Amino acid sequence: MFQSVFLFSLRAECALASRIRCANPADERHARVPRFPQFVSPSTTAEQNQEPNKTMNDQVNPITVEARIHAPVAKVWTHWITPEHIMKWNAASDDWHTPSASNDLRIGGTFKNRMEAKDGSMGFDFAGTYTDIQTHALIAFRFGEGADTREVRVEFEPVEGGTIVRETFTPETTHPIEVQRGGWQSILDRFKSYVEKQP
Repeated sequence: MFQSVFLFSLRAECALASRIRCANPADERHARVPRFPQFVSPSTTAEQNQEPNKTMNDQVNPITVEARIHAPVAKVWTHWITPEHIMKWNAASDDWHTPSASNDLRIGGTFKNRMEAKDGSMGFDFAGTYTDIQTHALIAFRFGEGADTREVRVEFEPVEGGTIVRETFTPETTHPIEVQRGGWQSILDRFKSYVEKQP
């Protein structure tokens, strides 16, 4: 039981840590460093792992997580893109929340979700720019800057009895791949639970 709780906490923190690269610099300076023995600051990690003239996207394989949601694709889509809903499901664990969210859903448009620990110990803006939008089918965006730019694709696949949401993202290089996958899966699972409870 203890091991399961610890692993969930580790995955939740990693999900947030893996998104800190897109934070406002002022927020990141004051952020609490997640409890990972191997943690190195994002800038240092990028410098150590980056080869000349290559981006992170050239060096790593993307990670994919998915969830089968018992709801029609139109409902799933609406709950994914609407700020009022995003604020209610976008967290990796119960001790985090999203107190504000904005979304300009168009190619070239931007989004920004303010993610904070409920005790006020840490917070950052998860923000990006949309590169592709296909209604009820695909959302693609980039976040981060320079060598730390990362890509995310969110696919919405209608299936019998519901919708599969498949999220594919470029990992960062500080934390183990499996831990990153588990953290992002935790957020997606919370989305699934939230949607399925809505009328």
